[in-house]
Amino acid sequence: MGNSALKSHLETSQKTGVFQLTAKGLQEFPEELQRLTANLRTVDLSGNKIEVLPAAVGNFLLLKSLTMNSNRLTSLPSEIGKLKKLETLSLSGNRIVQLPSTLGQLKALRTLNLSGNQFLEFPPGLGTLRHLDLLDLSRNQIRNVPAAVSELQTIEINLNQNQISVLSAEVSQCPRLKVLRLEENCLELSSIPESILGDSHVSLFSVEGNLFEVKNLRDLVGYNKYMERFTATKMKFA
Repeated sequence: MGNSALKSHLETSQKTGVFQLTAKGLQEFPEELQRLTANLRTVDLSGNKIEVLPAAVGNFLLLKSLTMNSNRLTSLPSEIGKLKKLETLSLSGNRIVQLPSTLGQLKALRTLNLSGNQFLEFPPGLGTLRHLDLLDLSRNQIRNVPAAVSELQTIEINLNQNQISVLSAEVSQCPRLKVLRLEENCLELSSIPESILGDSHVSLFSVEGNLFEVKNLRDLVGYNKYMERFTATKMKFA
């Protein structure tokens, strides 16, 4: 991409606080963005070939939204934890296998999209994200949902298209969890903790495409309580 095109993008971004440069074949995070650390609130570099998110990303202290879907990232720098105003972090379609512990410092974060990466385990340390509304971990290779998930404050967890065969009963203790998506995994009916149906706040429990017929959920203790929540939520939005 030519320097003049990048220059005009930078000039616009200085006025708007938005830098969007998608599907341009970029191989590196544009160094020139460092000039705009006092302006930028939104950065979208989706559909490029960026392999490294530089430590300097920690300088964008006003950033509210960082989108880098469909790049070639394998990790994140620990400096990302400095982005105290960040509300949306979208990194789907990369090659990330784990998160830095500093990610838990993003206290304003509402949406964390990590779908289509290479996670083998449910990432730890996200329980400090008190304002998280959506955690999307769909299309990874996660095999179990551990007890530590009970610390999560999120409203929705999307785990569709993983390899999950173990679902900890502690998931039912998530204080704000309303939507739990587990479609196309490896769950048996006997792997479904009854507490998720009977003793949680979950009002949408999506389990199509596992190793049992969805209609057989009716046989589990707590199913009627779950249906009461499900129906109440549906009526609220009808």
